[in-house]
Amino acid sequence: MLEKLMPKSDEFFDDFDAQAEVTVRGARLLVALLEDFRDVERKVSAIKQVEHDGDEIAHRSFERLHRQFITPFDRAEIHELLGRIDDVLDLIDATAERLFLYEVGLVPQAAKDLARLLIPATEKVQEAVRLLREIKNPAQILAACREIKTIEGDSDVLSRAAIAALFKSGADPLSIMKWKEIYDLMETATDRCEDVANVIEGVVLEHA
Repeated sequence: MLEKLMPKSDEFFDDFDAQAEVTVRGARLLVALLEDFRDVERKVSAIKQVEHDGDEIAHRSFERLHRQFITPFDRAEIHELLGRIDDVLDLIDATAERLFLYEVGLVPQAAKDLARLLIPATEKVQEAVRLLREIKNPAQILAACREIKTIEGDSDVLSRAAIAALFKSGADPLSIMKWKEIYDLMETATDRCEDVANVIEGVVLEHA
């Protein structure tokens, strides 16, 4: 029954897969940057290139959405799914850009920990998107979505603790402002992963 309700449109699913893949790549590059904070400009440029790749995938799929009569599910849901995945990568890129422009110096452990959570979050997004192609196992898709939400909760807790530690650290106000913004960007990126999960849940539950 589900397969009858979801007509084939492999090009859209190919784009979902490709967009999720570049988002995972961006998360891994951000972690690599924070773990070894040298040659920063080159590493930030590599993340920027990945972000450009993601924009091209999204643009191509948005164009297809406007010209293709049959879509695998609701057009608004496709648009939102593409947009939310793109947001994750945009926020990863914004984080990397701030790290370079703000000349932040020594990287706190909390920043590394927050970035590390983006890897499983984006990997679970990739898994959920891949499973969405056939929708043969709704329970497995919904389980991946629940895991994304768990990771988002962990990120939220870690972000609040990191910001509290910043204000207690006695660091200069400018440094506190820089790192608070960076923490907020990474936590928001994980929030957007949860937004992706919410869109996917809606698609699955609507057609289950």
